[in-house]
Amino acid sequence: MRIGLLQCDDVAPELREVHGNYPDMFEALFHRVDPALELRVWRCVDGEIPDDLDAVDAWMTTGSKFGVNDGLEWVDALCAFVRELWTAGKPLVGICFGHQLMAKALGGEVIKSPRGWGVGMSFNRVEARAGWMEPWQPGLNLLVSHQDQVNGLPPDTRVLAGSDFCPTYLMQVGGHFLGVQGHPEFTKPYSRDLMSLRRELVGSERVREGDASLSSPVDDVLMARWILNFLRRATVSA
Repeated sequence: MRIGLLQCDDVAPELREVHGNYPDMFEALFHRVDPALELRVWRCVDGEIPDDLDAVDAWMTTGSKFGVNDGLEWVDALCAFVRELWTAGKPLVGICFGHQLMAKALGGEVIKSPRGWGVGMSFNRVEARAGWMEPWQPGLNLLVSHQDQVNGLPPDTRVLAGSDFCPTYLMQVGGHFLGVQGHPEFTKPYSRDLMSLRRELVGSERVREGDASLSSPVDDVLMARWILNFLRRATVSA
């Protein structure tokens, strides 16, 4: 499978030497599940928006420190591209910012959460079981770093997992769009260093709680398997 990675940010320079950049993280995670997977990167954050919907088999968006409501030109252009993918029936997986972008592009609402920052490990209930959720388990623990959340759903959306903190954590739109608020590509060391870097922004108490949450197991490989299962089904029906 060839996946087009829509890169919407870079790892902070202070952390890049140790942790690599976001494409490195995605490649490391998904190659644990499928070593033959091919990733091709478009730097959307620099205005590089794909001009060929069929350049790859499926698409995936990274997270970003930017917000979908910031009024940035490249974000608006990427929203338009997402709508093109939707109309054409092309598979797309949105990660964090990409999850929110998907919702906004298709008519949903994204807000800055009154609950504040979500950092460290998030603990979610899987509320609906889809056929691509194999192997199955009823909970989903993933690393997060976000303040914005999906608040209003686009048409034809099914919420699959959530928590009291983030009710719309995992959603499927139609048969070919999937969004997840968490970061399966993050590692615990990167999450810890990112929280430390953003301590003033996030708040010391929330960072302390986030650090403590890292003692819990993470379902990064499980989520990667679910994503690839979903994409394989979606590409067959596309």
